Amino acid sequence: MGKHNDPNMRIARPAQDNTRRNLPHLQRAGKTYFVTFSSYKRWILPKSIRHIVIEHCLHDHGLKIFLHGVVVMPDHVHMVITPLPDDLGGTYGLAEILQGIKGSSARSINKALGREGKVWQRESFDHMLRSFENAQSKVEYICLNPVRKGLVANEDDYPWLWREWVDSALT
Repeated sequence: MGKHNDPNMRIARPAQDNTRRNLPHLQRAGKTYFVTFSSYKRWILPKSIRHIVIEHCLHDHGLKIFLHGVVVMPDHVHMVITPLPDDLGGTYGLAEILQGIKGSSARSINKALGREGKVWQRESFDHMLRSFENAQSKVEYICLNPVRKGLVANEDDYPWLWREWVDSALT
């Protein structure tokens, strides 16, 4: 069976505004995705509001997504997620998930800063982890981004990251 006839492969359910994506994003039920989205015009997110992004990423953990980990860098966000089954027998679509996170966090950020305007770029990058890739290894990799960028000496010193196997035990 060709990959386009695979019954487990489908085009992800679009967000409400299906013009937000330039290309279709294929999605497979039960798979884990590495996702990156950037701030509008690579705006540096103020340190005082980066925790808001993590809170919005965590909002649907266990509801629409299983969040393995998230890192909020100064001008972009990395997440490793597994979309969960929806009430219709499908899987929540990446576009819907990201629109929810980006839309709600943008409103909260603008409110906290007393500003208006775009916070996030429209497009996001997503990559389905291959069978040899491990979600925890990918999270460990993204958590080293602040170290590689010289922001901290140790990833545990960076306040804007969350790992399911570490941080969910603390809450």
